[in-house]
Amino acid sequence: MAFPALKHKDYRIYISGQFISLMGTSMQQLAMSWMIFKLTNSPMWLGIAGFSAQLPIFIFGLFAGVIVDHVNRYKLLLWTQVLACLQAFALAALTFSGKITLTQLIILDFTLGTINAFDLTTRQAFIVQIVKDRKDLPNAIAINSSVNNLTRLLGPAFAGLMIAVVGEGMCFLLNGVSYLGVISALLVLKVAPHVPVEFHYRKMISGLKVGYDATFKNPSIRNILLYLIFISFFAIPYTTFFPAIAGKSPEMGASALGWITSCVGVGSFISALYLSNRKGQPTLAKVVAVSGIAFSIFLIILSRLDNFHFILFSVFTTGMTLMLQMASSNTMIQSTVDDDKRGRVLSFFNVSLQGLAPFGSLIMGFSAEHLGLHTALLINGVIILIGASYFLKKAPKIDEYVAMRTA
Repeated sequence: MAFPALKHKDYRIYISGQFISLMGTSMQQLAMSWMIFKLTNSPMWLGIAGFSAQLPIFIFGLFAGVIVDHVNRYKLLLWTQVLACLQAFALAALTFSGKITLTQLIILDFTLGTINAFDLTTRQAFIVQIVKDRKDLPNAIAINSSVNNLTRLLGPAFAGLMIAVVGEGMCFLLNGVSYLGVISALLVLKVAPHVPVEFHYRKMISGLKVGYDATFKNPSIRNILLYLIFISFFAIPYTTFFPAIAGKSPEMGASALGWITSCVGVGSFISALYLSNRKGQPTLAKVVAVSGIAFSIFLIILSRLDNFHFILFSVFTTGMTLMLQMASSNTMIQSTVDDDKRGRVLSFFNVSLQGLAPFGSLIMGFSAEHLGLHTALLINGVIILIGASYFLKKAPKIDEYVAMRTA
């Protein structure tokens, strides 16, 4: 079977609900970015908005991992989806009222980021409860990435058209409705019981220590996460500035942003599709390193471009290579971690991947404001090239460890 994870009925139901929900989420993200850029016309404010959306992962991400390992993951996932649904409806109501302000957008961005700090780790750890055959787990993770990136392809394209025709408020409303899809899917699942370890707030610190030891006392996982911290700070923030890049084509407006974001989604989807069809052991450290080098080169090229069609090709390649780094790292870690520590290790993964991104967005925003966006992209591209080249030297030992753990 080409996609063995799909033989699990509960996983099929779950991933279908995720597809509907993530479509709405990608539409909302584009609409919010466009609204903020319309209100400010400033790369610096795009950086501040990116900072507010991702900061909660840095603040709460590690605690979320401890909580995920000590509570009913199914119930926690239901709660995060309900709260995100309410956030989307509140955003839609304020937008339709015509009185929404930049401050309200930033606050609601921070609110959703707080929900996502718990939701992200919960969703990743929850998969093991609905994919009962551990051999199918890497495929399930890769399919998750494929679905996530397919929605990043389709959602922005729809959002760009909808903003032009009916405005941003409808994107927010549809996102709220889309959450009803994943909530409905969750309610019909027959989930294998997860028996959480007894939890007390006094055990929070000791729980964090267990997660830290499982993560950083393992040299291979440690090296992967240190590289992800680097990528989080210098690579991921470039997506925050797509509205400013799209602003160079004022005649297209939000449609230009939709095209840019969709091209990133196409590249990311191809990478996730490759990983979901990849056979053999999840020894992917060399893939991470080489794709990091390729990403840096295409980011440097992007920093030199003004032609819109060349920009589309460049963001397609950066989206493809960035996703290869993130999804491959996730697959390696999930394939080697013990299940009773999965939530805590994944929380370190999520904080490593996204925890420093808000600070990178903030610094890149100020850099773009004072040096120009092209210069800011160029500087980050050169730094990433150096870091990815260094990681390439460590890749063989990491792959050797993963092969041993998954044999």
